[in-house]
Amino acid sequence: MTVRTQRLFLCSLLALLLLPMAGAAASSCGQPATPIAAIQGQGNDSPMAGQTVTVEGVITRDARVPGGFGGFYLQQADHQTDNDPRTSEALFVYTRRTAGEPGMRVRVTGRVKEYHGLTELVSIKTLSVCGQEPVPEAVTVSLPWSAPAESLENMRVRFDQQLTVIDSYNLGRYGELTLAPTDQVKATEYLPPGSSAVEVARRNRDQRLLLDDGRRQTNPRPTPWPPGGLTPERTVRAGDRINGLIGTLDFRFGDWRLQPESPPRFEQANPRRSPPPRPAEPHIRIVTMNLANYFNGDGRGQGFPTPRGAKHQAGYQDQHQRLLAALKAPDPDILALTEVENDGYGPDSAVSDLAHALGPNWRLVETPGADGADEIRTTLLFRQDRVTAIGAPARLTRGLFQHRGRPPVSQTFRAREGGKAFRVVAVHLKSKSCRNASGADRDQNNGEGCYASRRSNAARAILDWLLTLSESPDLAGTLITGDLNAYAQETPLAVFRAGGFTSLVHDHHPCTPDACRHYTYRYKGEKGSLDYALASDSLRPRVLTAATWLLNADEPRALGYGGPVDTAHPLPWRSSDHNPVITDLRY
Repeated sequence: MTVRTQRLFLCSLLALLLLPMAGAAASSCGQPATPIAAIQGQGNDSPMAGQTVTVEGVITRDARVPGGFGGFYLQQADHQTDNDPRTSEALFVYTRRTAGEPGMRVRVTGRVKEYHGLTELVSIKTLSVCGQEPVPEAVTVSLPWSAPAESLENMRVRFDQQLTVIDSYNLGRYGELTLAPTDQVKATEYLPPGSSAVEVARRNRDQRLLLDDGRRQTNPRPTPWPPGGLTPERTVRAGDRINGLIGTLDFRFGDWRLQPESPPRFEQANPRRSPPPRPAEPHIRIVTMNLANYFNGDGRGQGFPTPRGAKHQAGYQDQHQRLLAALKAPDPDILALTEVENDGYGPDSAVSDLAHALGPNWRLVETPGADGADEIRTTLLFRQDRVTAIGAPARLTRGLFQHRGRPPVSQTFRAREGGKAFRVVAVHLKSKSCRNASGADRDQNNGEGCYASRRSNAARAILDWLLTLSESPDLAGTLITGDLNAYAQETPLAVFRAGGFTSLVHDHHPCTPDACRHYTYRYKGEKGSLDYALASDSLRPRVLTAATWLLNADEPRALGYGGPVDTAHPLPWRSSDHNPVITDLRY
């Protein structure tokens, strides 16, 4: 063997020894490759989808971990970018090959694919490690998007601005929090239904980012946010703020997400607070709350799972104790409740179970045979040592409420110590769910959702019904209260306003796009009120307090009685998904 032949043999042997198990020879590193920006292009979809390409870049994030996304994020080195702000310099490489880690330059050959909006390389043929390379600098961005998100897809980004948590619905399920520049108010809280409200809703959606946990697994344990894990005492509430966000901008499941490199800093900006204190002046306190399907099985420890409530006895007991803590804390005299199991008034019924647990002074307003055919109903309870029920209660059981819906219940009360009488009407109108909606009940694309027509007709029917009820000679007025499933400027509220009824919380604490301190519900990141205390004109001068207690809607669903977080002691927080409305009326 000649010297030249020996050298060639040794070089070939060395090349074989250095050949990465996953791909092409290391000698190919540094050769011409397709720029990642050319693959991404300037539009939403890659102009090279379906083509096989070879790229070379730096691994910025490795998602080939248990429960991860099954690949890594590859970004062009800073000195090799095209300097075109319209094109992303990164893509996702979907592979089980294990070569490379963050901070390494790699050369990859694979096929370009658009996967539900995410540009990635798949069917990887070769993967070569080329050595160490500085990780590309993070691009500073802000919301509203300072640059189109598509132009930053899969790249390292940094948010120097403080962002606000607006939704935690999927925190326990997928490890996600929804962030925005500021808290977002439902458009129809302050705008009438129509094109302007629809445009605000669209703009709100476009100003969001999901803080993800870097994994695709469901039900992550511990729940990842806040750092250290979610507990009954360590929560993250909507309205809290987050700083120090840096990571990879990702697009999955229809949303832009940040996969963080390290835990960001959480700032408590919406702390838990006690309910409003009772006024010094003599008054009656009415607490209105949706109980989120309070069902007690057969009332004797069996009968689970229930149609709409707890799945087992332990879940019911957790729900029961939480609701007791929530309902007792404001020290009410009258409770107007919705989403209570419609199972009569016997000793094993859900409402009797609740009344008994509240204490010996609590009594039910009973309307046997008139509660409707729905699985849930409205109900009134009162403390007999503080107030007296005057006359017989009444239910609206005709028209819209004859065969469907949840018949409203009316009862007149007077304080034990005397004073004027007043009527309380507990209502629960049709939800915005579009199931079986047809004709005028379908979504009219004006911001009100489905069944706005039925809710509006129900409001008119309630006003007409009230005119037929007998009145105490000293009746100070009427309070309509409950879950109307409509925001403050939607049509059902306009019907009640035209009928002489004012939303007391909005009268005392009006909502604007920039400030809405009192609300009862959050839905997909927007807050507003579905629950109300509506006072007749004659009753308004007697109102001392009209407020909401931010008890439930801002807390993660994962803290609820059906969630994964165990509570050693019953806490009122997230006892329901609605915040209670608290009204204090002067005698």
